[in-house]
Amino acid sequence: MTKKEAIHAGLELVEKSSTLILGTVDENGYPNSKALFKMEHDGLKHFWFGTNTSSMHLQQIIRNPKASVYAVDFKNFMGLTLLGTIKILQDQKSKQRLWREGFEMYYPQGVTDPDYSVLHFSTKVARYYHGLEKITFEVFD
Repeated sequence: MTKKEAIHAGLELVEKSSTLILGTVDENGYPNSKALFKMEHDGLKHFWFGTNTSSMHLQQIIRNPKASVYAVDFKNFMGLTLLGTIKILQDQKSKQRLWREGFEMYYPQGVTDPDYSVLHFSTKVARYYHGLEKITFEVFD
């Protein structure tokens, strides 16, 4: 498998995934994984998620911005691990960008709810797996 094929297959996997797994590092250095709805992404380089400001993983990101995003297709034994860094965005423009109808159920005060935050993940390295093949590659803007 070439790098170009892996990038194409990884992007297809992300496109068909409705949920992605966010990995953060806890205060003791252990990994912590959480499923998040895929909100927006720009290729394999940038991903945006909505989340609760009060969540445990937000506190972990404050302490350590290293993170991973994982997409999987269990049926076809495919996976894509993205390694990079994540930032917490609380500006109104970012919040409005990701706001969706129905979010009021989680954030009763609407888009300005103080418990609503946006996460921006930037990929540095990707690992694509399919069957017994894997390829690791850097991701650039």
